[in-house]
Formats: sequence, C-alpha cells, structure tokens
Amino acid sequence: MKKKVVVIGGGIVGLSTAYYLSLEGCEVTVIDQGDMNQGASHVNAGYLTPSHIVPMAAPGMVLKGLRWMFNPSSPFYIQPRWDKDLLKWGIKFIQSCTASHVQRSLKTILEINQMSKALYLEMQQTSGFDFHLETKGLLMAYQTEKAQKEESEVVASAQQLGLQIEHLNSQEVKALQPNIKMDIEGAYWYKSDAHSTPELFMQNLMNVLSTMGVEFLTQCSVTNFNLSGNKIVRLSTKYGKQIKADEFVFATGAWSTKVLKGLGIHLTIQAGKGYRLNITEPTGISLPAILMEAKVAVTPMKDFTRFAGTMEISGINHTLYSHRIQAIASAVTKYYPELSISDLVKHQAQCGLRPLSHDGLPYIGRHGKVSNLVLATGHAMMGWSLGPATGKLVSELIAGKTTSLSLIPFSPER
Repeated sequence: MKKKVVVIGGGIVGLSTAYYLSLEGCEVTVIDQGDMNQGASHVNAGYLTPSHIVPMAAPGMVLKGLRWMFNPSSPFYIQPRWDKDLLKWGIKFIQSCTASHVQRSLKTILEINQMSKALYLEMQQTSGFDFHLETKGLLMAYQTEKAQKEESEVVASAQQLGLQIEHLNSQEVKALQPNIKMDIEGAYWYKSDAHSTPELFMQNLMNVLSTMGVEFLTQCSVTNFNLSGNKIVRLSTKYGKQIKADEFVFATGAWSTKVLKGLGIHLTIQAGKGYRLNITEPTGISLPAILMEAKVAVTPMKDFTRFAGTMEISGINHTLYSHRIQAIASAVTKYYPELSISDLVKHQAQCGLRPLSHDGLPYIGRHGKVSNLVLATGHAMMGWSLGPATGKLVSELIAGKTTSLSLIPFSPER
C-alpha cells in the first residue's frame, strides 16, 4: 500500500526526506511555515564535510564558551537569560563535553557524512538535477601555533579513520590558490570535502520534487495534532486545513522543541544563529577554507564568495547584530589582506538558525511516545552536509527497510 507521509519543515533535511520517500513510492506533502527560500538551508557555508568528525560537544568547549560569553563579538556566544529549556540544554551539553563522547562519535559522524556526500554526488549525475558542487577539499587555515597544534590532534584521528589530509605551508597554499594572498602560517588540506551553492541546490531540488508529485504547503504552520492512542491521525494548520497521513516526519530544525512539546516530546535543542556575507565581485578565492582562529568559513560559490560564521545562542529570533557582522568582516581582511568588506555587503548580511542538539549529533528515528512519528532534526552545523543521508535513512525507516546506518547513536530518546 502506498503510504501517505507529511514532512513538516522545508529545509534541506525536509526536502531530502521528501525526495527519498518519493523514490520509495510514498505520497508526500511538505508543510513549511515560510516560503522555503530563506533560513539556515539557504545561508550556510555549503560544505559537505567528512572532515568534521568532532562533535560540537567536546572537551574544552565549556571553558571556551564561558570565556567567550562575555564578548558579544566572539565566535561562540550565549546570550545570558533565564530560560528553562536553555538551562536544561546547557546542563546536558556540559555533561556531553567529554573525551569518551568524542571517541564514540568520531566514526559515527564520519560515516553519515560520507554517506551524504555520496548521495549528493549521485544526485548530481541524476536526470533533472543541475546544481553547483565541487570536490576541491577544505583548508583549515591557521595563523598561530596554538591553532595548528589543536588541529593536528583532529588530523591524527581523521587519518586513523582513513581520511586524506595534507599539511601545507603558506607557499604551498599560494601555489594551490595563486590569485589571492592569504596571511597564514599554513593549513591542513582535507581532500575528502566538497562544497556547493545552497540556494541553487534547494531550488533545483524543489523543482525535481514538483515533477515527482510532491505537494507543498507554504506559509502554513501546524497548530494542533489529533491523536488516537499513541498515533497521530491528523494535523491542523493555521488556516484550518486538516491533513491525514500514515506517517509524519518532523524536520523542524531550530523550532523542534516548541513544535514537539504539544506531543509530550521534549528534545534538548537550542537555536544557534549563524551569519553570512556575500561578495559578488571576483575575489580570487578558489578553495574553501575555515579561518581557524576566527571560526569563519569561506566558500567560493557559483558567481560569488560567501563568508559565514558565529554561533549565537539567543533564542528564536533573526535579529542581526552589527558587531557580529563586523567580526566576520574583520576576519576576512585579517586572513585575506587584499580583500575588504564594503558597507553594502555588511548591510545585506543574513542569518539562519541551526538546531543544536546537546551532544552535537542529530536526532534521527522514531520516538516511543508517538508510533507514526519520525524525527529528523538537531543537526547543528552539519545540517547541509547531512541532509541527503538523513532523508535516505528516514525513507528506509518508513519503508520498513534495514537502514544504511545504525540509528542507535541518533536516537531521539538518548
């Protein structure tokens, strides 16, 4: 029997889920509270990151967070406020910042990233898809010995897991990228990574889904769920429309905690605001890079260069703070002394809210409280990278297949 599935959330995770569910023969409706043309899936760095094997919850992050908390321009900032959900998240985050958690997570994060990259490449070769994706790797560029030493420990773990990484001095980086000067001591070149232009992929994927018969309901927030026992029978939207389905997928990102409370499900997720600046003039930048000390991501996208950064935990809001925008702009000039960010570029900055789980791993799978609900959220800074893999895993789960990866590490009830 063809299953009818409602996917709540039209970001990269939700649309990827709709795609793979459609391939499984499901009848899919995607509901989104916006127009699916903004947010974290449109303003991210566009990275596919097998290199990012260390979860956000890692030893040292608590101390860094406390130090940065008093500097609103810092790369990681928690706005001090009394909020019960933030307090719960903070306690569980601190408990997760252990060496044992990192060791348990390394292979898990690598495997799902590699799976997702392979799916992106597969889509690139599939009829109907036409999007920008390049496999040039990623530079972890540093200016100080301290940053180099910190990254060398990650490199050692990554190499043990089979990733190819080359240590370059500044002259070798210049030889790889001759059209722009970088003021760095060196860089680790993770050859496993790739990059894309998010806006182009999202539009391409929506077009493909339309041809596959997926229904989109935009500007349509969910207001209520009607349950029979532990099963959702139907949901109601703000326009009074009621939708029945066999399965419901929650790809609701930073809004997940709020949406799920009505079902008695309490996830520890906080919204992590990230900013982006775009330069449309030629920059000479041809290699993606993370400016390590500044925690700024640099991506040569289709017809423009993107600079993205900051992790601001200040609740659900899209307020842009000029000092955080300036911090990114200053970092660009510090690492690329030939570049400067104009006032117009700063004025056109945008932000997106990333869903931060307490331990840096996404929530993928069913929850015991509701039998026909599947969660696909909490991806932190890896949402773009992990979108296709998450969608594929969810589709396999709903289709009753053995999932490509074990879902135990991603359990919503962990």
